[in-house]
Amino acid sequence: MNANDDAAAQAKQLRQARKSEQKRLRKLERELHRKDKALAETAALLALSKKAEAIWGTTNDEDD
Repeated sequence: MNANDDAAAQAKQLRQARKSEQKRLRKLERELHRKDKALAETAALLALSKKAEAIWGTTNDEDD
């Protein structure tokens, strides 16, 4: 019976480890998605600023 108890405990430990790794993976995937969206937004803003600069010229604060 002791071997069965060891196998059950080991199986439970493996399930917990797998669940923990899945949770960590989901967290990393959410973080990657968030950073990917931020990078896409930054790239879009850069492209828009370059287009605006090409249309209206350089915008320097010359209000001195």
